[in-house]
This record gives sequence, structure tokens and C-alpha cells, in this order.
Amino acid sequence: MRAASPLGDNDRQRLLTGSHHDPHALLGAHLVRDGVLFRALRPYARAVTVSVTADGPRARLRADGDGLFSGVLPLTAVPDYQLLVAYDDAETLVHDPYRFLPALGELDLHLIGEGRHEELWRALGAQPMTHHKVAGTRFTVWAPNARGVRVTGDFCHWDGTGFPMRSLGSSGVWELFVPGVGEGALYKFEITRPDGGRTLRADPMARRTECPPATASVVHASHHDWRDGDWMARRDGGRVHELPFSVYEVHLPSWRPGLTYRQLAEQLPAYVRDLGFTHVELMPVAEHPFGGSWGYQVTGFYAPTARLGTPDDFKYLVDALHRAGIGVLVDWVPAHFPRDAWALAAFDGQPLYEPSDPLRAAHPDWGTLEFDYGRTEVRNFLVANAVYWCEEFHIDGLRVDAVASMLYLDYSREPGQWTPNAHGGRENLDAVAFLQEMNATVYRRCPGVVTIAEESTAWDGVTRSTHHVGPSGFGGLGFGLKWNMGWMHDSLGYVAHEPVHRKYHHHEMTFSMVYAYSENYVLPISHDEVVHGKRALVSKMPGDWWQQRADHRAYLGFMWAHPGKQLLFMGQEFAQGAEWSERHGPDWWLLDPSYSAAPDHRGVRDLVRDLNRVYTATPPLWQRDTQPEGFTWVEGDGHEDNVFAFLRFDAEGSPLLAVSNFSPVVRHAYRVGVPDTVPLWREVLNTDDERYGGGGVLNPEPLKAEPTAAHGRPASLLPVLPPLATIWLRPA
Repeated sequence: MRAASPLGDNDRQRLLTGSHHDPHALLGAHLVRDGVLFRALRPYARAVTVSVTADGPRARLRADGDGLFSGVLPLTAVPDYQLLVAYDDAETLVHDPYRFLPALGELDLHLIGEGRHEELWRALGAQPMTHHKVAGTRFTVWAPNARGVRVTGDFCHWDGTGFPMRSLGSSGVWELFVPGVGEGALYKFEITRPDGGRTLRADPMARRTECPPATASVVHASHHDWRDGDWMARRDGGRVHELPFSVYEVHLPSWRPGLTYRQLAEQLPAYVRDLGFTHVELMPVAEHPFGGSWGYQVTGFYAPTARLGTPDDFKYLVDALHRAGIGVLVDWVPAHFPRDAWALAAFDGQPLYEPSDPLRAAHPDWGTLEFDYGRTEVRNFLVANAVYWCEEFHIDGLRVDAVASMLYLDYSREPGQWTPNAHGGRENLDAVAFLQEMNATVYRRCPGVVTIAEESTAWDGVTRSTHHVGPSGFGGLGFGLKWNMGWMHDSLGYVAHEPVHRKYHHHEMTFSMVYAYSENYVLPISHDEVVHGKRALVSKMPGDWWQQRADHRAYLGFMWAHPGKQLLFMGQEFAQGAEWSERHGPDWWLLDPSYSAAPDHRGVRDLVRDLNRVYTATPPLWQRDTQPEGFTWVEGDGHEDNVFAFLRFDAEGSPLLAVSNFSPVVRHAYRVGVPDTVPLWREVLNTDDERYGGGGVLNPEPLKAEPTAAHGRPASLLPVLPPLATIWLRPA
């Protein structure tokens, strides 16, 4: 072994301080004029020996100080070799990370640079693999402003000095294959900022994380064996707009506090299936540091929260729901991210995921940062993330949070706090382009998946195809469905009034039909409506406990019959009176048989079950949800009586008649106009049924249509309308 030429002071300093862009040029094995030069960086090592083959000759490298070891062997080619690293208390034989070519291909780098890598999670992050017949993990991270990047973790006692990564050219990607590191290893990236300072960051692409408040990323490979093939085959051929779609919204950590994903898989599918909901919507499951954000401040966009288990455990839950016949929607949050110093904010020392303008970057409502939708790599990060949840976790739909805050440059900003777009307008053109690309990509790659916008303004074309330009000059955003926030606000306002005052607010229940077919809508009674002093749904209703429950039931009956899909937040299915809290979840004790009022709550839950059962079996309630021909008012101006009546029709013209009486009096023989093509009608649902806790004012016998004109129709019925109740009638 001969001495090697010493490193130049500049290279040595950059290497030791984590500021070198190409450590592979200095470390590893390299042909030189008189042999092969070996150089290793092993901090705290007592000695490093080159082992040319597993049982071949060994040569001890010379110590150059600061953990550097080097030497030249008289060889004519770089051999296969390993390093025998001796410490004070042990020695270990390891493969040298710096003898490997990059484990990331040129096509991956090209697609990353173009912002078109639709499977980005396969290129960036920590990928366990076998590289040149050696098992290990490829670490890759996008940090274009960094002077240097090192990977560190529990495999090196959190000292990354010995694991500097190489820059892969103009892509901004840094890479290192570390032999011997496998699944379960904890890691982070130590980034040298442009100013020379260092920052320790979790992996933005981590597919698994430590359980908060710990913040390390975890090397992960999935081993879940999916058993939902039948579900996926059926889903791929479905059209959400023409199918039953009723959603039970769930905050997983608090639905049954303390349960893991796998324990939830034993309870949640059975509960949801029993109630007849077609889908669950999970409030954000991506990793987040603060539980009080309910998951809406995400730091680990590619990792299901470790609070409830591993990513494979979450797949087990989705699998169980699918095998129970239940679709899975997840809340997805591409509108903003928190400022935690170990996460995305100023990731490589400069604004990267967020815009460079601090005013533009700051989200005005939540103290978070907005994404820079105009940067191709950031847009790629988010588009690929949407695809990731659908493909890797078999998610059936993404409900996109806070879309309005993305679309408008002046959202929650005063004059002077925002800059107009290139056309002088207030629209965020980059966000529009991102949402269009996201929707188009998801629908192209993931047949049967639906995207749903939580969008609270009158933006034109939220659920219009991206290639169809509307009056505003924009193509549609391309969502499949949109939350109908106007209906939610107006209808809840109406039922909160005392019945004697409701006649002055009648339009709040009818106005939704003015715009019902402008978009494809979901009717949401979500978590947002039962927190922060807004009161639970039943507690919004006026009157005593009987009246509150009656109004609650009548409202649900009206909602399930109204055009649009339905969403109900957990706890509201059994008329929980208290607001929801993530600390303890729904008040399940209300259903305990030992509680005297339990029958009241069980009755409401029985109603929800029957609403879903009849709804699913009745095509007029969903088959033409997005077609004006599927709805017509019968009585839309019954303000003096607080009565609403309308007809729903399926594709064959078969009707359902829904009549709601939001007054506390029985209305006997209330004449309602109907088509003369149906001679006999029967009551298929009545929210006043004693089984639901009502007074039992029913229409037990079929109702015969009389040849008496009413409401502009040649025939009419004379049903009895129970107080504070909704009835559904079908052809007998």
C-alpha cells in the first residue's frame, strides 16, 4: 500500500463540511497512473482496511486525519471490494457507498426536470433496492439551492459526515446508495444552505414517518397483499354521477380513540356497511405534526400518519373497507403547508416549495405557507402525490381542501397585499393550471376515481372538463364533484329559525335549485359545521328535545331527497348534541342501552340506515343527479305552511315524491299535485315513524291519485303530513 496524494485544502474542507457537490469524485476507488486509489471517509474509525474480495487480500489504508483514510494499491482495474472498518469496540465489513454508479436513471431525471414524473415517489425519497447485487437503500432528494447534502440517520448514529450525497447535475437532485441500510431505518437529510449554514430536514417524499412528535423519516417498502380485486374491477367501470353516493365523514384518530388502522378495520367497515353509506371520507391521513389541525397542516404528503400504524396497516384498512363494499375518499391538502423548521419551509435554505415573495407565500388564514404552483417541480410533487394515494393505497376519491384559497390571489388579502396576474385579474393562473393538470392526470391514470372540490365561491366550471372553456375564458377545473357550500349555509340557516319565522326564509331552502345543475354537487354536513361554536346538527334546531330531533330527522330526509350526493359527519347519524372534539370523538355513550335517552339517538341512527337503504334502491334519487330533467318542483312556494314538495325521476321517468313539512302541526289531507300516469302511491319513508322516535303520523295505506288538478298537474294526492317531518312516496 502506497500513500495517496493528499486532497486539496478546498476539496477537503468542502467534503468535511458537507458542501461538496461530487463526493464520489474524491471518495471510493479510482484508477490513477500507478494503480487504484482508495479513499474513505469514516468518522470515529480507528482503522479502515480494503478487502479486495470476500476472502482475498486486505490492505490497510493510511489515516489522513478527520476520519479520512487513503492509499494506492498496484492494481490495473478497480476491483470489487469492501471496507473493514475498525472502531474502538468493534469492527464491521461494509460495502463502500462511493463505489456505485447512480441508482437513478436519466429518464427519471429528465421527467423530474420537465415536471412530468407521474410516479415521482419511485424516483425520489428512500428506496430499498438491490443495486449491483448489493442490498441497500437509494436516497434521493430535490434540493437545487443546496451547497451540499448529506444523509444521516440511526444507521450512522445521526452523524452524516460520512455520507455526503452527489448532485445529479442541473436536476437539483442529490443521490446516494447506502449499502446495508434497509426497511425501518430512520433518516433525515442534512442540507448545507447557500449561506453555509446547515439544516436537518425530514424527507418530503418519505413514505413512512416516525410517530409525532418525533420527526424522522423511515425507510419503507410495502408488503401488503391486496384482496380487493373485485371492488377495483367494479369501480373502474363506474360513473359516480349516475350511481348512489352517500358519504360518512370520519376523523380516524377520534372515531374510536386509541384504535390502530388494523383495529379500525375490524369495526369501521361493519359500522358503515350496517348504516348503508356507500363511501367513507377520511379527514387527512397524511402525516402532520399537530393533531389539533385534524390533519390539515401536512408535513408528510406521502406518508399516512404513524399515529395509527404503518402504511401497510393503512392499506389493510382500505382493503377491508373495499371488501365490505365501501368506497374510500381521503381529504387532500395541496393548498398550504406548515412552517416547521424540519419540514418543507425554505427547504434547502431558500424558498423552494413556496413562492419567493413572502407576502405571496404566506397563507393569510392559517399561519402556513402556500405552494408555488408555477414551479414545475413543485407542481409535479403535488400531481404525483394525488396519483400516489390513488394508485398505492387504492383510494377511490380525493376531496381537495380549500380550493378557493388556491384560486384567488386576493383570498383573505386586503388591497395592496396582493399582486394581480399577468392579465390584471385576481385569479391565480398557476393554481388553475395545477388543478387542471392534477384532475386530468388522476382521471387518465386512475379509472373510477373521483375528485371533489371544497370550493366556496361561484368560480365558473369547477366540475367542467378542462378542455371546455367557459364564459370566464378559463377551461374547467376538471373536478368530478363540488361541495355545495351555498346549500349547506342556506339550509342550515333555515332550520335554525323557529318554525313561526321560517315562512320569511322559505327561499333559503329553494334557492339551491336555481343553480343545482351549474356543477355536480355534494351536499355536505361536514366536521366544519359542528365545531367552533357552530353546535352539533341537532343542537342547531329550535325548540325542545322532541322538536330538535324531529327537525333533525326532517332535515336529513329533505337532504337525502335533494339533488346531489350526501355527506354526513360522524356523530350526526345519531343526533349527538355536543360539538365534535378531536380529543374524544363521538359521544358513543348516547347509544348505551343503560342511558335513558338512548332510544332517541338509536332512532335517528335507524332513520339514517333506512334513508341509505331506500336511497340506494331508488334510482330516481341518484340516476339523474346532474340532469335538470331529473327534478321538478311540486310545491316550491308553500311558505305559509313551511311545506316543500318535489319530484325526482330516474332515466325511465319513474318518479319519487318528497314532501317536507317544517311546521310543528299535522297537515291532514294536504293536496299535492302528481303526474296522472301513476294511479297509486305508497309511502316508502316517513321521518315521523315511531321507530325513529317520531309521533307515528303515517300514511299506512296506498294513496290513490285523484283527477283533481293541483300545482299545475292534472292529478293530486291527499297525504297527511306529519309535523316537522319528511315523507317519500313511490308508485305502488
